[in-house]
Amino acid sequence: MKGLLIVDIQNDFCQGGSLEISQSNEIIPVINNLIEYFKKKNLFIVGTKDYHPENHISFSYWPVHCVENTFGSEFHPELNKFSNIVLKGTDLKIDSYSGFFDNEYRKQTNLDSLLKEHNVTDLYIVGLATDYCVKYTVLDALALKYNVFVITDGCKGVNINSLDSDNALLEMQEKGAVLIKSSDLLKN
Repeated sequence: MKGLLIVDIQNDFCQGGSLEISQSNEIIPVINNLIEYFKKKNLFIVGTKDYHPENHISFSYWPVHCVENTFGSEFHPELNKFSNIVLKGTDLKIDSYSGFFDNEYRKQTNLDSLLKEHNVTDLYIVGLATDYCVKYTVLDALALKYNVFVITDGCKGVNINSLDSDNALLEMQEKGAVLIKSSDLLKN
């Protein structure tokens, strides 16, 4: 069964946020079209949220962002609603780019069990940021034996270096992810 995984479309990563990703708001209409497509077909939808305690370890190398129970941690208000949410980055001392595990693989989120509970085998992934949280979520999904499709027009990257997102997409593809455009999925 198909499932849609929406990675970190949160206020702090969008326009005006503390860790704003350039042109991130441009992908929201693409993701909303996908949400409506998956809802119409009664397919599973889940989103991840970076959800950090105050003084989180990541604040030593990134600006303070997505602090639990703040506006910055909420989904962007233009993002269509869905009910399944997985929190990540909740441990004070370990960051979590992936929606499945923390960066040191000490703790697993409930994402894998939620997907299995809903019989998801084909995972369509969109979100922020291509070169960080999307990439690590995709790589972990592949390691967990999901068939992974990265919807490239539904992703944007941080791009500290200009080719970071391109290199991330190439790495995901080399590991087994299929790169598609939203139109490839929506035409079916």
